[in-house]
Amino acid sequence: MEGMENREDLKSMLPFLPLLLGSSNLFWPSEVVKSLETLSKGPLYSKVDSGELLFNAISHIRDSLALPSLQPVAPFARGGYALFFDELISRAEASKWFEEVVPALANLLLRLPSLLESHYQDADYLFNGVRTGLRLLGSQEAGIVFLGQELVAALLTCAFFCLFPVSDRGSKRLPTINFDHLFEDIYESYSKKQENKIKCIMHYFERICSSMPEGLVSFERKVLPLEQLPLCVSYPEADFWSKSVVSLCPFEVHSSGFIEDQSNGALEVDFANKYLGGGALRSGCLQEEIRFMISPELIAGMLFLPCMEDNEAIEIVGAERFSNYTGYASSFCFSGDHVDKRNVDGFRRCKTRIVAIDALCRAGMRQYKCTYLLRYVKFGFPVPHRLAYGIERKVFL
Repeated sequence: MEGMENREDLKSMLPFLPLLLGSSNLFWPSEVVKSLETLSKGPLYSKVDSGELLFNAISHIRDSLALPSLQPVAPFARGGYALFFDELISRAEASKWFEEVVPALANLLLRLPSLLESHYQDADYLFNGVRTGLRLLGSQEAGIVFLGQELVAALLTCAFFCLFPVSDRGSKRLPTINFDHLFEDIYESYSKKQENKIKCIMHYFERICSSMPEGLVSFERKVLPLEQLPLCVSYPEADFWSKSVVSLCPFEVHSSGFIEDQSNGALEVDFANKYLGGGALRSGCLQEEIRFMISPELIAGMLFLPCMEDNEAIEIVGAERFSNYTGYASSFCFSGDHVDKRNVDGFRRCKTRIVAIDALCRAGMRQYKCTYLLRYVKFGFPVPHRLAYGIERKVFL
């Protein structure tokens, strides 16, 4: 078995993780371990029983990391954590958070090094000859990553604690990942939809702390080659389509219902920003951002998937849904728990397949010009033309 220090997949991720790598293992600095152990014992021991004190604890952990690439958090994040936990939720909800959820999240962070080590060991044996370990899947680099739901939960906890180094993310064209801007926005320019976005994510943490899911989630970057390659479908131009004699596949039109509520195993298209997640961790609240709030495991892809080009799509399989909601954009509102009853596949992934493509912004009538029609038709090649394991699916838009 390859040693941790020699793994190329891990090496690609180390600049973007808050952990240290020894001769053969990942670990937290000793001061971080002490802080997390204190938090894990609950508010009677840690004295963390408010949003303001939670942010102080987060700041102390961040300082203990001593990472040169760990930039300061957003200026008003402190106010956002205090506002949400000390004013916007009930005292009963806050008590549950500080007495039960925060200690459980601290314990989960303490397990992150071992969860990652187990992940890399298992990744070598999931598929024969196919790399599935957590790594930076760069632009034009087709590949797939499988993550256990517990590891996803630990990574999202890192984001909640704002522990991911961010200074090198811009040069790699990676999206936002820490939650500081999510909380800053609720303080700097309060809105009901921002409060309810955070409520969705906090509900996810409550759920996984009471019952940790045990499945897998896969994240795959699909790339349609720009040049002609043997045995590959390349990036076709207008002439290809005008001369094609292949019949269109059957399709259905549904005039009601939500895309995420369709239950017949269709591919679900996420009309995304070129940066996966769009404004999910800022103030955005449209189709993509709402999907990421009700299924927060999708956010994990923002850690390691740089922005998409026109010949790329990202398929995420297995993200469980945890929240119900009403409204859209400014009227968005968390409306309670959602128990995802979808079956799982042979890889223990929930049978939810979401495909993100870079949609045009405010396209209007120009989307019907040949250039833009071609752009969207081409997305159909990296999306459903080569589905994982040869499974045919319908596509819901």
